[in-house]
Amino acid sequence: MDFSSKLLENAVYEMSQLPGIGKRTALRLVLHLLKQPGEQTERLSNALQHLRNDIKFCENCHNISDVALCEICANPKRDRSLVCVVEDIRDVMAIENTSQYRGLYHVLGGKISPMEGVGPQDLTIASLVEKAKKGEIKELIFALSSTMEGDTTNFYIYKQLKGLDVSTSTIARGIAVGDELEYADEVTLGRSILNRIPFEGSLKAN
Repeated sequence: MDFSSKLLENAVYEMSQLPGIGKRTALRLVLHLLKQPGEQTERLSNALQHLRNDIKFCENCHNISDVALCEICANPKRDRSLVCVVEDIRDVMAIENTSQYRGLYHVLGGKISPMEGVGPQDLTIASLVEKAKKGEIKELIFALSSTMEGDTTNFYIYKQLKGLDVSTSTIARGIAVGDELEYADEVTLGRSILNRIPFEGSLKAN
């Protein structure tokens, strides 16, 4: 792709680094921004700059937040004895949209994947186990995607909790095997949370 401007080429290259954005789409977006009033591009730039510099991760659940403790963890009406284990912020948003869950969350930041070089030490599993050891958690709900990596991560955490007085469950398989949580419709996801099954039962079913 030939560019008449090095500035344009650099902007298109940076835009194309975003997931799902190819060079042609990046060019279209950059040209669109050039047609907009300067203050609109300025607002976008400022929003991204503030996002990168000022965003925080909740000290309790590792959810993205504006403050040290996210709104969900700070809400006294949430059931603190119930914790839903998810991969990332998108899964928290998906489950919250169902309005069927009133517990807390624990965001792992990914899944165990030896092929991609992601091990347990790269996730927030250690802090989850520490919370479980304190005795406040009565049930952990595994809500990772139904993939080999998701199942491996579930099983690893399950083994780490051995000997602790914490029950474990997994969302019902209303979610198709291999599907990511964020793409499930709200009704199906909500029912999967409500109709969760003991994790040991899911092991026997596999």
